[in-house]
Amino acid sequence: MIPVSEATSIIQSHSIETLKEEIAIQCASGRILREEVKADRDFPPFDRVTMDGIAINYQAYKKGVRKYPVEGIQAAGEQTKKLINSDSCIEVMTGAMLPVGTDTIIRYEDIEIKDQVATLLIQDIQENQNIHTQGQDAKRNEILIAPGITLSPAEVALLASVGKKTVMVSSFPKTAIISTGDELIPVDLIPLPYQIRRSNSYALQAALLELGCQADQYHIPDQPEILETEVKKILAHYQLIIFSGGVSKGKFDFVPQTLERNGIQKRFHQVSQKPGKPLWFGTSSNHVVFALPGNPVSTYMCFYRYIKPWLLKSLTGSTKQSTAILAKDFSFKPPLTYFLQVSVQLEQGQLKAYPSAGGGSGDFANLKDVDGFIELPAQTSDFKAGQAFNYYSFRK
Repeated sequence: MIPVSEATSIIQSHSIETLKEEIAIQCASGRILREEVKADRDFPPFDRVTMDGIAINYQAYKKGVRKYPVEGIQAAGEQTKKLINSDSCIEVMTGAMLPVGTDTIIRYEDIEIKDQVATLLIQDIQENQNIHTQGQDAKRNEILIAPGITLSPAEVALLASVGKKTVMVSSFPKTAIISTGDELIPVDLIPLPYQIRRSNSYALQAALLELGCQADQYHIPDQPEILETEVKKILAHYQLIIFSGGVSKGKFDFVPQTLERNGIQKRFHQVSQKPGKPLWFGTSSNHVVFALPGNPVSTYMCFYRYIKPWLLKSLTGSTKQSTAILAKDFSFKPPLTYFLQVSVQLEQGQLKAYPSAGGGSGDFANLKDVDGFIELPAQTSDFKAGQAFNYYSFRK
């Protein structure tokens, strides 16, 4: 067995080449940007009115004018109008262009209009107030968004504002999820007493989809000849392959040797951790393969601890690590890195992790009550409340 740190280092050293694809911006949230996005004009593109009210020339106010005849109305979406008499005003709407000859906006709440004359109700007027000046946010050709960012709806709004209907993003590797085991049946069938429905592959597919990665599902029985044939087919069509099951030391665990016979070089097999000790990882020039233990909690933990960070690093070149503070004392005796299931709460600005160990790696029902895992190092067996540990969340 190798330690968790070594497994992590090996996995992260085998990134996969990611290509680019052009997608519609309404589909871009959550994807990794692969192009510079520049302002196609100043932001805002004109001196923009930010309050409904009247536009005046501040010099009129400065010389004592407090009543302003209304010359007209400047609506949003209209060509800019011009103030004829500097002692008059133009009514303006939010979002409108600032009328020529004006430089100050006074809110409707601060005036009274009667017989087409606006009278001030307050005395504290500041020059240039309530105006969003041209280019204040960004200048033409300024970079608004740099490559590598994970796009959110906020960036999608920026993309639309510069006229981009489509955007270049990182394309995910073509991905296959493979479950193995004769005891597993489709979810829409009634299991016999010795059978269970397939669930790991659906959990993995959903977890990848949260990242924007589409994955195809396959199921292969525990028969070496069929496994050999199907693995050859899958390797011909997919870059990223994730197995669930068939990697332990049982007599029906044929996945590792089948992969190695088909050109996937084993990088490691077995990690000093609980759950997920039988984790297998291998690569070829065109493939990255994770073979995860079949117990549901093991599969789940290994995805969030190893596969998700690896995939994000392959796409962006970096990863971010979260931490959480253990809220209660906890003990774990074997000399293994232990991934403890926890529920988390934000308390006084700190993320507190409350242990909820569950009934072992087969107790996937416990996952519904927790938010993620904290990583307890192998060098210690007694962990005290108040200590900070790496935290891997599976909830947004």
